[in-house]
Amino acid sequence: MEDGRYYLQPALKSQRQTVTVPVMKVEARTGRAVPFYDAAKMEAAFARLPGFAGEEARKVSRAPLHLNRARTATLVTHADDLFYYELDGDFAVRLTTGPEPEVGEEFSPDGRFVSFVRDHNLHLVEVATQRERALTRDGGPELFYGRLDWVYQEELYGRGDFKGYWWSPDSQRIAFLKLDESPVHEFTIVDHLPSRLKTEVKNYPKAGDPNPLVELGVAGAVGGPVAWVDTSRYRPSEHLIVRVGWTPDGRQIVFQLQDREQIWLDLNLADATTGAMKTLLRETTPAFVEITDQPYWLDDGTLLWQSERTGYRHIYHYKGDGSLIRQVTEGDWEVRKLHGVDRRHNWIYFTATEHRPIEEHVYRVRLDGTGLERLSQRPGSHAAQFSPDFRHYLDTWSDVQTPKKVFLHTADGGQVRVVDDNPVSALGEYRLGGVEFLQIPTRDGFLMEAMLIKPPDFDPGRKYPVLQYNYGGPHAPVVRNAWLGDRFLWHHLLAQRGYVIWMCDNRSASGKGMKPVWETYGRLGEVELRDMEDGLAWLKRQSWVEEDRIGLWGWSYGGFMAAYAMTHSTSYKLAIAGAPVTDWRLYDSIYTERYMRRPQNNTAGYDATSVLKAAANLHGKLLLLHGTTDDNVHFQNTVKLVYALQQAGKEFELMIYADSRHRVRDRAELLHLRRVMTRFILENL
Repeated sequence: MEDGRYYLQPALKSQRQTVTVPVMKVEARTGRAVPFYDAAKMEAAFARLPGFAGEEARKVSRAPLHLNRARTATLVTHADDLFYYELDGDFAVRLTTGPEPEVGEEFSPDGRFVSFVRDHNLHLVEVATQRERALTRDGGPELFYGRLDWVYQEELYGRGDFKGYWWSPDSQRIAFLKLDESPVHEFTIVDHLPSRLKTEVKNYPKAGDPNPLVELGVAGAVGGPVAWVDTSRYRPSEHLIVRVGWTPDGRQIVFQLQDREQIWLDLNLADATTGAMKTLLRETTPAFVEITDQPYWLDDGTLLWQSERTGYRHIYHYKGDGSLIRQVTEGDWEVRKLHGVDRRHNWIYFTATEHRPIEEHVYRVRLDGTGLERLSQRPGSHAAQFSPDFRHYLDTWSDVQTPKKVFLHTADGGQVRVVDDNPVSALGEYRLGGVEFLQIPTRDGFLMEAMLIKPPDFDPGRKYPVLQYNYGGPHAPVVRNAWLGDRFLWHHLLAQRGYVIWMCDNRSASGKGMKPVWETYGRLGEVELRDMEDGLAWLKRQSWVEEDRIGLWGWSYGGFMAAYAMTHSTSYKLAIAGAPVTDWRLYDSIYTERYMRRPQNNTAGYDATSVLKAAANLHGKLLLLHGTTDDNVHFQNTVKLVYALQQAGKEFELMIYADSRHRVRDRAELLHLRRVMTRFILENL
C-alpha cells in the first residue's frame, strides 16, 4: 500500500476458517493481519440495490477486488454491468446499465472516473454522477478502440490483458490504440463437441500476412475532439506500436514504435494536445530488437532506459532530450526487471542474473553506476516486490528442491521475518531422485546450462535410458534453480521408473543475453539442434547412458524442436511433440517475423526449417499431441504434419484433446495426457 507500512494479501488457507473476507491488510514488519474491509457491510450495501438477491450480494462481497489507486473503493462486475463500492462505508452504486458487457474497466488515477470498452468503443463514466460518455463511436468487429486484438496482446502487451488504453497521471486524458482489423485474414477454429459444430472466427495474421493498422489517439476526460499522434513518417502498414505511457507531468505520451520485422525500435514523445511527435532514440542490433520496458522517469526529468544493444540487457541513464548520460550496469549478464529508484538515497533496485545465469537475484546500484550490491544471498531464484517507499521488499524464493516461500526484507537485504513458509509436507512422501546442475561446452565453446534428474536408486555401474525435455525457443530457459512445478514432479516419476531426465538449454534459449539468440536469426531450429546434439555427445560419453535409448519431448516451441529433430537428425529414438509449429509460415506474424523475417524476404530459411517439407525424413517413433481448439499454435499445424507423414508412408501416433487450447488444463484431460506420454515412453524407450 502507498504508506509502505502495509500490504494486501489474499487470506491464507489457515485464515479462511476464521475470516469471511478474502483479502487481508497486513502490517509488513509484524505480520499482524486484519480484514481489509467489512464483507458484511458490503453484502448489505449490494443487497439494497435492485436486482441483487441475497446469494448474489454475498458472492459479490467475496469477489476479487478491482481497487482504485487510493485503495478506498472497488469496482464489481455483475450481470455484465459495473458497480462501485466504497470500502469504508456502506455505499454502493450501479455505474452502467445495458445488455452489452463492459470490459477492460479501470479507475482514473484520481478515482473520479471509470473507463471501459463496450461494443469496441472506449467509454468513461463519472463515479459521482454516473454520467457516461463515449470517447469513440465508430468501433466495431473490424475496428477496436482501447482494446487489443489477439496478436497484439499475445506478442506485444502481455498475454491475457487486452486493455489498449492508458490514463495520464493527472487523470485529464486517455491515450489509446486504434486497431483496424480489416486487412487481417480470419482463421476459423472448430469445436467438435456440440452436436452442431461450433465455430470461432478470429483475426489471426500469419507470417507475411497483413497486420492490423494501428494509430495512437488521445481523448480528454471532460470532452473535446480526439487528437491523433502524427506517425506519418512511418508507413501505416509497416509499423507496430509496442508500448504506450506518459511523462510524469501528463503533457506528453511516451510510446515505442517498431518496424514490422522489428529490426529497429524508436522511443518517441508526442504532445498530448497537438499530436506532434519527436524521437528520443533508436535501438538497433545485428538482428532484431526485443521490446523493452517503458522508461523510468526521475524527478530531474532524466530517465532510466533498458537496452540490449550490447547483447545483454542493461540500464542506461538518459537526459530528457534523448542524450546519453552513462551506462549504469554492464557485464556479461542481464537485467531481468527494473523495480525502481529510492530517490532519497539514489539506489536503483533491479533483478538480474549477475551471480548465476540459472538464478535470478535482487540487486541495487547507485545512479552513477557504483556500489553494485547483491541483496539476495540464498541460492535459488528470487522475485521481489518493493514497497512504494523502497524501505522493504517481499521476496518470493524457491530452488529446484523447494516450493515457493515468501520473506520480508529491508531494502539492504536484511531479513525481517518469514511471511509464508509454505510447508509442503506431501513432498516427503515421495522418493525423489537426485538433481545435478552442469555446464556443457558446445563445439565452439559456448557453455550450455544443463540439469540431470537421476533415479532415486541410481547405480553408476548400470546403463540407463534418457528422456530429454527441451523448449529451445529464444531466451526461454528450462534449466533454472527454481521450483518447476508439476512437470518437474512428472519427470521425477519417470526417474523412479528408471529413466535419467536430461535438460540442456541450447544457446538461444539459455537466458544468457541476446547475443546467442542472434545466431539463430532467420533459421530457427538449425543452431538449436546442433547445440542439442553437442549436449548428447557429452551425455553419451557417460558410462551410465544407454546411447541408443534417448528420447525427446517438448511443447509449443519445444514441440517444434521435437518434430524438427526427428525429421532433421537421427539422434533420438523417439520424440513427443506437443502443440508443435510444423512450418513457421503457419504461426503469427509478430513473433515469427521477429526471428525469421517475412517469408517473402527469407524463403530459404522457412523452407530449411519446415517440418512439413522434411516429413519423409522422419526417423524413429513420434507421438503428436494437440488441443483441437488451440488458438495460438493452431491444430492445423498437426493436421498438416499428419497428412505429410501419411503421404510419405510414415507411421506415428496421435492423441488429440477436444476443446483444449494451447495448454491442456482440464484436470481429467491433463491426467490422460500424462498417462499417454508415460505409456509411450515405457513402451518405446
